[in-house]
Amino acid sequence: MKTNDTSYMQIYRHIKKDIVDGIYPYNTKIPSKRTISAQFGVSVITAEHAYALLCDEGYIRSVQKSGYFVDFRPDDGFSSFPEELSVPTTTPQAYYDSFEAYRFPSSVLAKTMRSVITNRENDILQKSPNNGIEEFRDAIARYLARNKDIRVTPDRIIVGSGAEYLYNLIAALIGKGRTVALEDPSYDKIRRVYEVSGITCDLLPLGNDGIESSALSKTKADILHISPFRSFPTGITSSASKRHEYIRWADTRDGLIIEDDYESEFSVLGKPVETLFSMATNDNIIYLNTFSKSISPALRVGYMVLPEHLVKKFNEQLGFYSCTVPTFEQLVLTELLSGGAFERHINRTRRRMRADLQR
Repeated sequence: MKTNDTSYMQIYRHIKKDIVDGIYPYNTKIPSKRTISAQFGVSVITAEHAYALLCDEGYIRSVQKSGYFVDFRPDDGFSSFPEELSVPTTTPQAYYDSFEAYRFPSSVLAKTMRSVITNRENDILQKSPNNGIEEFRDAIARYLARNKDIRVTPDRIIVGSGAEYLYNLIAALIGKGRTVALEDPSYDKIRRVYEVSGITCDLLPLGNDGIESSALSKTKADILHISPFRSFPTGITSSASKRHEYIRWADTRDGLIIEDDYESEFSVLGKPVETLFSMATNDNIIYLNTFSKSISPALRVGYMVLPEHLVKKFNEQLGFYSCTVPTFEQLVLTELLSGGAFERHINRTRRRMRADLQR
């Protein structure tokens, strides 16, 4: 029986909510796949897909011949971890290099470019609005809703020429004299952009599943810039417990999280790992992503999603900056997102990655 995406996501959300709400406490056994499949009236394969996603995100773990047990602890990050956790000593460079085998098909990109040139010849000569053309921002908003459970209006999306340009805008929005906590190690240009903008960076050591809890609790920063999915260069992905800890940290400090979601499309599961933005209940996450890995670094196109309360401030203080992405490239990406070519490429790449891992 073919797996039903809607059904497996219903199971995933149902069990995740029960775990987070404490109905299934840490280390307790959850119902078997067969029990859940009967409860929801779906195949065991569908239940298995939901459980695989819960395992990948750190909510449950599989114990051979025993079943599935809860691996999420609501109080993680305050007393559960030792002071020092080991960080992988090898950089997964081979993993990053492997994406060369999963490049976006140049034939599809060329065909889309020709289509835009032919059908939008007048539009491509028009100057882009400062935050990006509306139909591109609308296409991004629809993509985020479909794939990352991020539901925002296009007016909260800002388009810019890659992550470094967006870091500069965020630095200007934050303002000089602030302190931002960063993962250590992390992508070095993040620190360099902040420091040249007059912002102090507090480097917090990484453990096995994210920033060490003791360091996070001690920092005087109220802004946290993190890459929860495969942080560069360590490749560490934050567990579900750690992601909830980050959100609690921001909530208790009335702080702000900058979620750098670079590369998250390339999860080997049927959907990307859940974002902090989709998990948070308060309006305190800036979400950031680019098309550098998913299409090509040559495009230099990225975007960020602002918290609703920062939209007016951004427009008043930084809205005068012209969009640094040409209209032509925005229209090409709009067609790739709206026509389904982008998601077909992502899904095809995930299937190939799963197959490669099984060899």
